[in-house]
Amino acid sequence: MRILSRFDIRRLLSAIIVTVGLVVLLVLCFGIPCRNYFCLSPVKVSGIVLVANPNEVSVVKTEMNLSSNDDDEEGTRNNDSPTRKNVVAVSNVKVELNVSVIASPNLSLGKPEMAVEGSVLVRSNALSTMRRQKQVAATVSISQMNSLLIQSLPSSHSPKPRWSSARDSEMLSAKSEIENALVVHDSLGLDASVYRNISKFLRSYDLMERKLKVYVYKEGKKPIFHNPKPRGIYASEGWFMKLMESNKKFLVRDPRKAHLFYIPVSIKALRTSLGRDFQTPKSLADHLKEYVDFIAAKYKFWNRTAGADHFLVACHDWGNKLTKKHMSNSVRSLCNSNVAQGFRIGIDTALPVTYIRSAESPIEYRGGKPPSERKILAFFAGSMHGYLRPILVQLWENKETDMKIFGPMPRDPQGKKQYREYMKSSRYCICARGYEVHTPRVVEAIINECVPVIIADNYVPPFFEVLNWEEFAVFVEEKDIENLRNILLSIPEERYIGMHARVKTVQQHFLWHKKPAKFDLFHMILHSVWHSRINRIKTRLRH
Repeated sequence: MRILSRFDIRRLLSAIIVTVGLVVLLVLCFGIPCRNYFCLSPVKVSGIVLVANPNEVSVVKTEMNLSSNDDDEEGTRNNDSPTRKNVVAVSNVKVELNVSVIASPNLSLGKPEMAVEGSVLVRSNALSTMRRQKQVAATVSISQMNSLLIQSLPSSHSPKPRWSSARDSEMLSAKSEIENALVVHDSLGLDASVYRNISKFLRSYDLMERKLKVYVYKEGKKPIFHNPKPRGIYASEGWFMKLMESNKKFLVRDPRKAHLFYIPVSIKALRTSLGRDFQTPKSLADHLKEYVDFIAAKYKFWNRTAGADHFLVACHDWGNKLTKKHMSNSVRSLCNSNVAQGFRIGIDTALPVTYIRSAESPIEYRGGKPPSERKILAFFAGSMHGYLRPILVQLWENKETDMKIFGPMPRDPQGKKQYREYMKSSRYCICARGYEVHTPRVVEAIINECVPVIIADNYVPPFFEVLNWEEFAVFVEEKDIENLRNILLSIPEERYIGMHARVKTVQQHFLWHKKPAKFDLFHMILHSVWHSRINRIKTRLRH
């Protein structure tokens, strides 16, 4: 059997590239036939061949999402779902193929219309591909986000209410008290350095606890409404719903006494429960609009403020796109807090992703080793979702002994235990974006007392309006991923020890409790919504 020469392999690769290009062109021109009345979900096919050295390519990775449902327990679109992978070795040519096929219904013709995006790229370097992709949209750095937050405070007013309310006056009074809060330099159990202004935070939190009243709409049928799921990667929306609906301190039965109105919807359930006729973002957003229209017709409160005193909590990837049109005035607490995709600093609030495996023990395995016993510089393990993680692994897997960078680890009990031990033994835990900017690794790192290293451009971290994240986390722009180790090594020892200590003090804000505790995750989410409403409150002038 004749062994193919390098020349033959190059000719073969060229033929493949031309063939795929022609297929993409034909699909773009004529579409793809579908045997069913409705092609259920987006179809994504992608392949990457990465260069390991000048003589060979070490790995080819393919990702395929062809199922009709993108939400299993962890979500096949989330950052921790399994993908299909193949590994081969070829010559030193990098081929990158990306084809995306999106199906949407054509009701008039009774058959689907197919929108296809395709590209065939030849690259010599995976990092250059990413940089080229990032040139399409500007990146907002963490320092720019800080500036946007400051700018938003005087400018992010909500619509003028159609008539005055005593609740508005109470909110304005609270706002004045917060702005004139007495200076506090420290507080028991809190480190002033991790807050933007600890004096205003403590005053705001105290007023929230004493004055805030919330009305929860009773309308809506399960499983989309009133059906909290406290397990899995979308547990944040489930836990908040569960604790909010059972709360006796903040809830009121009379909506006239409420400062805020909670819409108890699960975007995850909305995404998975409606069947074949509701698979596109538009159809799901329209379904949510029907609910909003219903409560607006039944009650007067939505119409009074155009929804500005209403809020929802959504951790599903689609939370932003399904609500940004019909709930544009409302406060949206979102896990997918991407400023490049419509997340509004100063109006929306960033929701932490908490991957809860046991609803009975939501804070299990908390804690970690002291700094002197953390011998690993940096750790990452996870599925190769999105464009960034394959590059991270390609650049750093098995490159340095103090950099423990892996692909997916086994999901059996031993693999999960090893994952936790790596986090508890590492100085820095890499929180690299997956398909979207958010990832549960940020909270996992904090729970295991590992300093988070966030590599996700345009990501607004949780409770951004209150917490000074740069005091206990490291932000690395995606373009600098090849310098990751040098960036971490350049952090002085004293600085690292301080960051580690601050991670431990801020940990209390990222914990769920069956019975809510002061400063815990439930209260911090509610405070973020309260904070947004307080800063945007606007009254109707009396003549």
